[in-house]
Amino acid sequence: MTRKKKDEMDALLFIDTNILLDFYRDRKSDVSMKFLEQIEACRDRLILGSQVEMEYKKNRQHVILESLGKFGAPDWGKLSAPALVSETQAAGMIDKHRKELVKQQKILTEKIQAILERPATQDEVYKVLQRVFKHKSPYNLDREDKRRFAVRRLARKRFSLGYPPRKKGETSYGDAINWEWLIQCSIDSGKDVVIVTRDTDFGVIYKNKSYLNDWLAQEFKQRVSRKRKLKLTASLSEGLKIVHAKVTKEMEAAERAMLSEIWAQLRTRDDVEPEQDIL
Repeated sequence: MTRKKKDEMDALLFIDTNILLDFYRDRKSDVSMKFLEQIEACRDRLILGSQVEMEYKKNRQHVILESLGKFGAPDWGKLSAPALVSETQAAGMIDKHRKELVKQQKILTEKIQAILERPATQDEVYKVLQRVFKHKSPYNLDREDKRRFAVRRLARKRFSLGYPPRKKGETSYGDAINWEWLIQCSIDSGKDVVIVTRDTDFGVIYKNKSYLNDWLAQEFKQRVSRKRKLKLTASLSEGLKIVHAKVTKEMEAAERAMLSEIWAQLRTRDDVEPEQDIL
């Protein structure tokens, strides 16, 4: 019998909502679909629940509109040729392409409207995640699962006591629900757990590494098992590879590029430490 390596994990995977919403941010569509295919392929190892589904559907439209901030018509005023050269071939080509660009922009606008209005048929990301959310497994705490009442009671208690995971100024206990369900899944399955998130309520990120919150690390050992492992990562690629999903070099490179842009934007926020680095 082959001896299990020290750093190997027999794990379940929890993917935080902010990671799922990344599929609407700057990411190549073909690479996005490869990630989604792998998420669906390992659905039997996913820790899911109606809480994550609600958060995704609550924020999806807003993230789509945010990602459209860079999408708009060119400043045609600056592309209008001076009268001196208005009859030249180059000026004519600019006018011709202008009409084509306006036409194509209209087509894209209509497609975006369809995605917002009819996600079940028009949004490829939504369609895949909908199948994942509806998948029946012992680790999916959907609205038909009566265990959700016990999980909610525990979540309310930890939230009222100020236990992590909890953001500053948080008024809802969604993260607490996810944590309590994660604990229960590890207890029931006897498996390790990988959390994929960029939220600092689960820990901190410093110099290319995620560090689990001290209290959460201690609590996991006390409530689950000292032998059980809990890993925190900001990389979906890393999380998928741990549960034996097929992740290509192209997928990893695309994720690094996207995270680089996201982190550049986060550096300007007051609640993010400047020395943190998720790349």
